[in-house]
Amino acid sequence: MLENLKSHISSLELVPGGGGVFDVALDGEQIYSKHQTGEFPDEGAILALVQARVA
Repeated sequence: MLENLKSHISSLELVPGGGGVFDVALDGEQIYSKHQTGEFPDEGAILALVQARVA
């Protein structure tokens, strides 16, 4: 993801979670939650969500 967005973002932080949690936040705003959707997204879906907000 960082390679695809290197001209738009300066860092990417992975924070381990527990209990099946998989959330994605961008600048403090949650943009994806596995808990809310019930589904684990593929990398392309997450990349598209991030690109839509930084482009």
